[in-house]
Amino acid sequence: MGSLNKMNFITRFSALCLRRKSKMQQRHQSSRRPAVPLGSRILTDPSKVFEHNMWDHMQWSQEEEEQAKEKAAENSLVKVQLEDQDKYEREASKYWNEFYKTHRNNFFKDRNWLFLEFPEILPEKMRQQLKTEDRSSEHTKINTTNSFSHKNGMKEREKYWKKSYGDDSTFAQGYVYNKNQPKSVADNPQNQNCEEEVGRLESFPGSDATYRILEVGCGAGNSVFPILKVICNTPGTFLYCCDFASGAVELVKSHSSYNSAWCSAFVHDVCDDALPYPFPDEILDVILLVFVLSTIHPDRMQGVINRLAKLLKPGGMLLFRDYGRYDTAQLRFKKGRCLSENFYVRGDGTRVYFFTKDEIWNMFNLAGLTEVQNLVDRRLQVNRKKKVKMQRVWVQSKFQKPLLLSVNNSEEATKKHPYG
Repeated sequence: MGSLNKMNFITRFSALCLRRKSKMQQRHQSSRRPAVPLGSRILTDPSKVFEHNMWDHMQWSQEEEEQAKEKAAENSLVKVQLEDQDKYEREASKYWNEFYKTHRNNFFKDRNWLFLEFPEILPEKMRQQLKTEDRSSEHTKINTTNSFSHKNGMKEREKYWKKSYGDDSTFAQGYVYNKNQPKSVADNPQNQNCEEEVGRLESFPGSDATYRILEVGCGAGNSVFPILKVICNTPGTFLYCCDFASGAVELVKSHSSYNSAWCSAFVHDVCDDALPYPFPDEILDVILLVFVLSTIHPDRMQGVINRLAKLLKPGGMLLFRDYGRYDTAQLRFKKGRCLSENFYVRGDGTRVYFFTKDEIWNMFNLAGLTEVQNLVDRRLQVNRKKKVKMQRVWVQSKFQKPLLLSVNNSEEATKKHPYG
């Protein structure tokens, strides 16, 4: 009897070892499989929904759309009291500082998808170096008809400066110097010495750069460090990043990859028009606005976009990604968390708005920017362990500052709303 139990034990142990070996082989094989390009995993067989964590380009049925509207309407019935709403607005930076203090950088992941979705972040030459396989989805391809190489952009911008400030003006490092301006206090009735002004402007961080990027709402540096990894040791490229939570900026500056030779991180409240930026207007090639605008009160959003548009060079790009209307995050809010229509406060005091692409088009258009891309990105996120499906909705947009601005062109653009 004892020998029989011993045989059974050996048999079970051998079977267990074989199963473990098989699982290890499967993991090894799966780790060697080529990664599926972002945005190209389409769910064609619903029975296989739990085989991956994310499915791209999901189409909602009319019934699903109606159910989402009903849920949003239901959780919006009870609004946060006005005195509490004022508190969340006044103390917004406090809540975000507490957020970063609590979480530090424990769960933040680098946004390595940035260069696939937004290749315009980088100068043309660097884009070519990092070019990967073409995306299967047409809306994610670089719109070459609306992109400007840095060299051509510089020529066009110089024309813009001469037209705006006179033929005797010279374009240099993002500011204009007019040879006919008085150079001494005696010659200048307004006591403005041009050489002193030029010296002041030249002293800002990144003044020697020829290609400048700004990330608004940098957080713990999820975008900053993937960008720095690419531009580091590339002459002529400089990255600015700001956040109104001082704790977030401290996290970025204390990171081992932070290098002040290529990056300048600073505390800034984009809602305060009176606060100066540490660089002049119209010097930025790219502004990155990712999951930031949604944290701002809807009444202040237009002012923020207007101010950011002034920082862009003519031909510069504003790249945007944020929460879309009826995203799972919106539908999960309980009653009593709604501040106003499609605007909510989380349990930690931070706030979030859920956009439509029409709203984005209107805001960016009013700021004088031209659409290059504006789409709704619907995906199905899956928790395979819990067998839970979540409909994710984001809005992704690219808007460009025209090379030559005119009142007539702006009025025409306002009349021709592409979405009805």
